[in-house]
Amino acid sequence: MANQINTKRLYIILFVLGAIAVILGAFGAHYLADRLAAKQLNSFKTAVFYQFIHVISALVMLLIAEFKNNSFLIWSARLFIIGIILFSGSLYLLSTRELIGLNFYKWLGPITPIGGIFFVAGWFVAAFSMATNDVK
Repeated sequence: MANQINTKRLYIILFVLGAIAVILGAFGAHYLADRLAAKQLNSFKTAVFYQFIHVISALVMLLIAEFKNNSFLIWSARLFIIGIILFSGSLYLLSTRELIGLNFYKWLGPITPIGGIFFVAGWFVAAFSMATNDVK
């Protein structure tokens, strides 16, 4: 029962993160395209892309986790969510910081690779899960 509650929350979080990715993708394409430099817009697009990829991947992890009763894949989904917040979130802020007046937040730069580490960890946890469980 506790696992069902945890996964329900994770599903809700992921569905919201998916909706946010759509909104931010449209925002970037329609509003930011003329307001950001090419490098900044490319960073923003990278954030949207990685958010989408990891939302979809985390949803797949949860589905497999529930079907196979695999708690490692639930952890993988959690790591992806943290990665989305840190990696994509910091890129959103870094790429738009001049536009929204966050020029003084230089500490955001190191947050991006930390988010990337969470993505990598999520993939390794998923690989470990497959290697150590009888998943067919």
